[in-house]
Amino acid sequence: MIRTVESEPHVSPPVLAAYSYCEAVTGRQARNFAYGIRLLPTPQRRAMSALYAFSRRVDDIGDGALDDGVKVARLEETRALLTRIREDEVAEDDTDPVAVALSHAAGAFPIPLGGLDELIDGVLMDVRGETYETWDDLKVYCRCVAGAIGRLSLGVFGTEPGARGVDRAPEYADTLGLALQLTNILRDVREDAEGGRTYLPADDLAKFGCSSGFSGPRPPEGSDFAGLVHFEVRRARALFAEGYRLLPMLDRRSGACVAAMAGIYRRLLDRIERDPEAVLRGRVSLPGREKAYVAVRGLSGLDARHVTRRTVRRRV
Repeated sequence: MIRTVESEPHVSPPVLAAYSYCEAVTGRQARNFAYGIRLLPTPQRRAMSALYAFSRRVDDIGDGALDDGVKVARLEETRALLTRIREDEVAEDDTDPVAVALSHAAGAFPIPLGGLDELIDGVLMDVRGETYETWDDLKVYCRCVAGAIGRLSLGVFGTEPGARGVDRAPEYADTLGLALQLTNILRDVREDAEGGRTYLPADDLAKFGCSSGFSGPRPPEGSDFAGLVHFEVRRARALFAEGYRLLPMLDRRSGACVAAMAGIYRRLLDRIERDPEAVLRGRVSLPGREKAYVAVRGLSGLDARHVTRRTVRRRV
């Protein structure tokens, strides 16, 4: 996927207002994401905010207090809106700023909007209360709600001309999304349990004596909760290692954005690994100074160079 947009054309006031709305939503609702996309040029940053705002709308329907039947209807209405966006039927003066911004972004960048259909499918899985017996089962869900976001983002980033192995860029973007989602699942294990949801595979829970679930600040009696967490952390690290092969295929600022977002989650994994029970006591997060350090590493290209060297060594 070669970059096709070199400079920003004129953007009308209604579209600018729509993008501003989406950026405000992103800043309020997704601090880690907003922190990462600050590193992008303005057109890409706006497009990523539009993608986030639409995705946030889908997630909010799934996480809300509506009856399941109403949620399904709302999700299908959102899918119909996506069809209008795909068919370029949203006017610049439309009253829905998210639709206006996403429609403009889809016209400026080769965004594979079908990924948002996948996101809706994943949220419908939540509404139906699906559980996952194996990692292969959970991967289907993760690819819908996170892998698809990686592929959508790649449509905004583009790839560098002449980058080696660029045909595998969507695969790596998808895998990086899985790594981020598994980290989210570990971080939110108690919050999800309180909401009646279990994402970790049932066979993993059984293996470590955690099938009774997580209803309080302590692990289930007699379980090897630390063993479960360390097992999932190793799985997430392997996904990160594979997904990071995307970085050398991106330009400097896009690579910095991806490295910053992924780096934040990798450091969350470090914290979770050091103190597994922390995820049962509250949400694990990083202080602002540590996020700034991650951004500096991304801008310096350290992560991309590290991945490139490691890939070369493996091939040799």
